Amino acid sequence: MANTPHGGVLKDLFARDLPKRTQLLAEAESLADLSLTERQLCDLELILSGGFSPLEGFLNEKDYHGVVNDLRLADGTLFSMPINLDVSQEEIKAVGIAPGKRIVLRDFRDESPLAIITVEDVYKPNKDEEALKVFRGDPEHPAVKYLFNTVKEFYVGGKVQALNRPNHYDYAGLRYTPAELRAEFNKLGWNRVVAFQTRNPMHRAHRELTVRAARSRQANVLIHPVVGLTKPGDIDHFTRVRVYQAILPRYPNGMALLSLLPLAMRMGGDREAVWHAIIRKNFGATHFIVGRDHAGPGKNSKGVDFYGPYDAQFLVEKYKDELGIEVVPFQMMTYLPDADEYAPKDEVAAGTKTLDISGTELRKRLRLGLPIPEWFSYPEVVKVLRESHPPRVSQGFTIFLTGYYNSGKDAIARALQVTLNQQGGRSVSLLLGETVRSELSSELGFSRSDRHKNIQRIAFVAAELTRSGAGVIAAPIAPFDDSRKHARETISQSGSFFLVHVATSLEHAEKNDRKGVYAAARNGEIKGFTGVDDPYEVPTDADLVVDVSKTSVRTIVHQIVLLLESQGFFGN
Repeated sequence: MANTPHGGVLKDLFARDLPKRTQLLAEAESLADLSLTERQLCDLELILSGGFSPLEGFLNEKDYHGVVNDLRLADGTLFSMPINLDVSQEEIKAVGIAPGKRIVLRDFRDESPLAIITVEDVYKPNKDEEALKVFRGDPEHPAVKYLFNTVKEFYVGGKVQALNRPNHYDYAGLRYTPAELRAEFNKLGWNRVVAFQTRNPMHRAHRELTVRAARSRQANVLIHPVVGLTKPGDIDHFTRVRVYQAILPRYPNGMALLSLLPLAMRMGGDREAVWHAIIRKNFGATHFIVGRDHAGPGKNSKGVDFYGPYDAQFLVEKYKDELGIEVVPFQMMTYLPDADEYAPKDEVAAGTKTLDISGTELRKRLRLGLPIPEWFSYPEVVKVLRESHPPRVSQGFTIFLTGYYNSGKDAIARALQVTLNQQGGRSVSLLLGETVRSELSSELGFSRSDRHKNIQRIAFVAAELTRSGAGVIAAPIAPFDDSRKHARETISQSGSFFLVHVATSLEHAEKNDRKGVYAAARNGEIKGFTGVDDPYEVPTDADLVVDVSKTSVRTIVHQIVLLLESQGFFGN
């Protein structure tokens, strides 16, 4: 018998609204609509399926304040994470969003109608209060950054009616709704189910942990990984799901089941742990493993943890009676080579030989192609990880050269391309500033906004090439720090990014300008010219600083090659 849903009733809106679906679809044709963001899409899917029971829509203002301040809906039901439909002033005006209005919510990917919301209220949240009370206020917390940088200024509250399930073209057979998963448990005869939340690949220690948890409670295991939005920089869900599929046969026959959760995580630590427990309860689990620093984003730039290691376990334990799901504390496992087995660290006698590999060490071994021992992970899991994360020698990278016009960056870029082509092993693409301006950004001028847009186009192209394993050499002027930082952030999601500041002085660049471009700018014939009547912001985060007035192009190219070599791009 699966666990009782949170609030007593599973709010399966797909089933509830199926009898009038034809009528609702016809009505939707005449209604104004909103295109959802990726986070909103994840939230809506779990509202519609009942994963967020007892919610039947996005929080109205009264429920929102209750959740933010007291972890409770207005009716007193425990709920720890605000689920909001954020909109802009422009959307309010364009769509005519107002209380009583019915609006179609559409999938941004294919514009399919997913639901109709009946607006209860439109309100402006206090984002400072939400950041502080829900996420503890650290401006470096990813949810706080998202709140202030991405979330729009108004929230729309209201219940929704289901039209269609979002279309998923990956792992469709593993995407169970709560009702479907409960039916599967019933078919299998599972009465006690331990849910394991993860956003990372699983290795032998995770298998041992979940098996121990299940056996100690005479239960089965639900591997329930998040495949919506997770922490920036996490391994993509395609790779992770292939890992989960590879490790599943390593469980005792019939013990474990894999189901994917389309959740947009907030990395909200203790509050998120309570939220996760509610979600797993709705999916029918009777037990839930809460890990050390569960759903925490780690440390900030000062090395301070956003959450304490056991904050999540403490908060879930505080509300265990209301949650109605048994918490299983995450036991840190360690390998005992003499016994060839894993054991909880707190049960290992002093002096016993143990072995562990940290996440940092694992990433290093993958990056450099070093062996990963079978005591740590199964060969079939390592195979999947190596396919998705090849060693550095097979990865792409971007060398981003910035400096004044005629600083020597173009000469360096051309010479570097020749050198890298000579070495072989990967294709090398050259994105010179003038070439990009001609081929990609011919309609742009030289205002700050146009310059930023030009650099972001370069970053997009470089990121795609880097992702495919190419070496990219970009050499725009890129005078503004925020544009360079944005480019680094964009490209770093696809591979390694190296900023090279060609710090040749303006005087030297102008003195050796044979084309007379600086002279034309000084005479007012060219407006907005960097170094003349437009600023150049000197980088403070360059990986390498060079100067062609002091060092030859040949030597500078060699310095860049050595930088790449030190990072493993040419082998061990």
